[in-house]
Amino acid sequence: MAGIGIVLNPRSRKNLKDPKAARRLASTLGDHGVVREARSLDDLYRIAEDFKRLDIDVLGISGGDGTNHVTLTGFIDVYGGNALPQIAFLRGGTMNTVANSCGVSRGKPEGLLSKLLRRYVVRGARPLENVERHVARIGEHYGFLFGTGAVRGFLAEYYAGGPPDPVIAAKTLLRGVGSTLVGGEMVKRMCAPFRGRVVFDDGSSWEDRDYLSTAGGTIDQIGLNFKPFYRYAEKPGCFHMLGITASPARFVRNLPRILQGRPMAEGATFEAVVPAATIEARRGERIAYMIDGDLHESGAELRIETGPRVRILVG
Repeated sequence: MAGIGIVLNPRSRKNLKDPKAARRLASTLGDHGVVREARSLDDLYRIAEDFKRLDIDVLGISGGDGTNHVTLTGFIDVYGGNALPQIAFLRGGTMNTVANSCGVSRGKPEGLLSKLLRRYVVRGARPLENVERHVARIGEHYGFLFGTGAVRGFLAEYYAGGPPDPVIAAKTLLRGVGSTLVGGEMVKRMCAPFRGRVVFDDGSSWEDRDYLSTAGGTIDQIGLNFKPFYRYAEKPGCFHMLGITASPARFVRNLPRILQGRPMAEGATFEAVVPAATIEARRGERIAYMIDGDLHESGAELRIETGPRVRILVG
């Protein structure tokens, strides 16, 4: 059966506060598809197998960036080399950076699903509008954004500041800027550097040193409308990667440029648009990093490669 298959994360912060969310989505969807709750990774992989067997043509995900990347990882693993269904990000989470960056309409999950259904029933006459983006394979996971050092450190501070929401994120950024100006303890925690180097498949590398962050993306935004990865679409099959060498204070001075999607000042960062890279930590240390807002840790090497292109519904 073709149709819309929706995966809902009942453990997302918003869905925990709204236990009837799945029921409302199912009521809105009617006989155009099915809603399934993924309470564990095992659940997710079973749902992916079911949706593959049902041959759904739209995969809806109700959750934020973290739910999106975990769901896409499971579906890419299950579908293997086969193309995924078109993706409908229904938001429903705290962080929706990927949806924002790709031009997905704002709204609540049921409202977005209702809009999707109106387009879906006439798709024979008017094909569904989508944009294509690569996901990156980061270790064993798939996502659109990754980062070590201060990128990961900012999120750790953000999550420690209370229930996450955009206001808390903005306050965390402002507190970080203030701490940078006075050399406070927060900036020391948040900007603990990544120590190591980055090696590319063509044999080139970025030197072994302390980096404020090594980070990259297959989309331009990283949150709060900042656009560090403005070259994400410059070369087919590649992502935009940064090795930020600026001090925290100099990085703060570059924030207006990043907000406008412009290059940082000369000497503030290394840049590359590449299909793959390997991050190597000094002296075999473990690598703390983030994928799409989720915090992860790996061994002393972290491999990043451009993954498959996915079709994301917009409009």
